[in-house]
Amino acid sequence: MSIHFHHHAAHGKQNAVHGKNVNLTEGSIAKGLISFAVPLLLGQLLQQLYNMADAWVVGNFADNDAFAAVSSGGNLTFLIIGFFNGIAIGGGVIISRYFGAGDRENMQKAIHTNFLFGIIASILSTIAGLLLVPQLLVLMRTPESVLPNSLAYFRIYFGGVSTVILYNICMSIMRALGDSLHPLYYLLFSSLVNVVLDLLFVAGFHWGVSGAAIATVIAQGLSAALCIIRMCRVPDDTRLDFKKLRLQPDIMNQVLRQGLPTGVQNSVISIGNIVIQSNINAFGSFAMSGQGAYAKIEGFVFLPITCMSLALPTFISQNLGAREYDRAKKGAAFGIGFGMVLAELIGALLYLGAPYALRFFVDSTEAVAFGTIHSQVVSPFFFLLAFSHCAAGVLRGCGKSIIPMAAMLAFWCGVRIVYVTLAVQVFPVFQTISWAYPLTWSLSSIVFLLFLLKSDWTHSFERGAKR
Repeated sequence: MSIHFHHHAAHGKQNAVHGKNVNLTEGSIAKGLISFAVPLLLGQLLQQLYNMADAWVVGNFADNDAFAAVSSGGNLTFLIIGFFNGIAIGGGVIISRYFGAGDRENMQKAIHTNFLFGIIASILSTIAGLLLVPQLLVLMRTPESVLPNSLAYFRIYFGGVSTVILYNICMSIMRALGDSLHPLYYLLFSSLVNVVLDLLFVAGFHWGVSGAAIATVIAQGLSAALCIIRMCRVPDDTRLDFKKLRLQPDIMNQVLRQGLPTGVQNSVISIGNIVIQSNINAFGSFAMSGQGAYAKIEGFVFLPITCMSLALPTFISQNLGAREYDRAKKGAAFGIGFGMVLAELIGALLYLGAPYALRFFVDSTEAVAFGTIHSQVVSPFFFLLAFSHCAAGVLRGCGKSIIPMAAMLAFWCGVRIVYVTLAVQVFPVFQTISWAYPLTWSLSSIVFLLFLLKSDWTHSFERGAKR
């Protein structure tokens, strides 16, 4: 856990040059945490708008089966992309450490190792996606009416998945070097391109799901290309030079050690959600559309909480690095409390507004009914989801990233699969599936609460640094 300490302690020297790093070890805790979370919110917001564009255009300009195909595939894409994104996060941590420590030689090695890893990951993801997706769609019990659309969408999507992975690798490298603004600009540009192409291909040319997939690949390709051009033009010591691309074993080892737990967690949770999706699919295409529309809304409204959980690791690690143990505890309490209150307000609004919000994506009464059932079961328990996410952020910040991984794999994957598989046999109604979420959020929250109250997490950082 010495990585965060080196990064933030040495980064103060870079502030004059880059002006984009925030010192969270002084001043108002609330103001510091919220102001740090806002830029993260903007980036996540754009990512959600990006994802919503396909669903909205297809939902309004194609049929229900087409919408079911596009909206129900998030877990399938995240199964493969989430694994490599997790490793990209680890790569960013390593680059940050060398950048903060002023070790230019190893920083350059880390940049080029990460970028080359991104190219290799892109090739592997394309092959894995094209080979596995047809089988996975059948295993997920995708209805026969939806299957042709799903196959068409995912073949194009995974044919061009390298654009998504390379953008994420580049974004991770740029943020690690203190540049969080340019990836945001490029994402904004490609989001607008995505919407225009969606309207052109789906509403104008009537290409259906294939048009939505082509629009996504082209738009993501543009954002990846802009990132690469930028990285090739920055000052010498942080510049990307294709002649220097090498997989340095020692660097790759560090990247995997940092990023593999997150990558594995992303993929395994996706497997749990795929099992749940297969049970949703068994209720037919309207259930798929209703749940798919709800997922888009939840992804959007839950962003403020997600961003607080992303801001907390940096806040905690900076303050533990500065030995501000009391401040770290106060920040953890504020961040978790703020996240829970915000989540419950959002949950109340979603509970009341779900039937209207769902119609933004689907106009079928049956699909809206399924989406409303799900949202009214889960939204009252949003405070538990916020607690789990924010507590996981605190634990990652103090170097205990194995605990969130283990808890989420056990409950959000293992327990969910067992519960849904058994409970649907006994109570074969749609609500049974929805209850999987509050149940597993409760279990993970109990584990996180016990760890935060019982373990000396503030001093574990120092011990980790000594080791």
